Amino acid sequence: MRPVDHVLRVFTDAEGRFGNFLGVFLDTAAWSDEFCQSRAADLGFSETVFVDDIRTGRIRIFTPTVKLGFAGHPTVGAAWLIDHLGHEVHTLECEVGTVYSVATQLGATVLADPAWSPPIDLTQVASPEVVDSYRPWEGSHEYVWAWIDEARGIVRARAFVDEVGIEEDEATGSAAILLAAHLNRALRIHQGVGSRIDVGPTHTSKVALSEDVKLDR
Repeated sequence: MRPVDHVLRVFTDAEGRFGNFLGVFLDTAAWSDEFCQSRAADLGFSETVFVDDIRTGRIRIFTPTVKLGFAGHPTVGAAWLIDHLGHEVHTLECEVGTVYSVATQLGATVLADPAWSPPIDLTQVASPEVVDSYRPWEGSHEYVWAWIDEARGIVRARAFVDEVGIEEDEATGSAAILLAAHLNRALRIHQGVGSRIDVGPTHTSKVALSEDVKLDR
């Protein structure tokens, strides 16, 4: 069976550490959704992206158990990888529609409608220490967060999305988009073990999601 083409880490810290793993398969237009789902389950990453057409940026996104119309770290990672491989693509075509993107050597930014994000409960708690000690309920689908520094927009967060096959997600772009839209302000989110997400609303209805990407293989 064909191995994964690339493995990225998206939302790394300033030193290129941590981040959320992303598997990427290229030239997958002939693959059925069922086959893509089986490959995503085999890899076991929180999400795997299938690039059906690298020239147009057409992609599909799967967790280990379900197909998603949109997700944050797969679109950021795919935008960066397409640029890294020498293709000038400024949009990604997902199940939900067109996602605008800009990539650099270090990472990428995507503009997303919060309505595209899978639903997740935004649970504010009293402190980062409560976030760190939080224990989710079975079948949890929540983004637990607290202010580290409210004046500067710095947040501590963890994501639990057991119902889509992810017990805890290291970095969750779609939830970050929802939180920034809910608070209507730019945020720097420290999520999981050491991942970093920058996110903020624009003057349109879209939210900008950006961060560094590292190519593992």
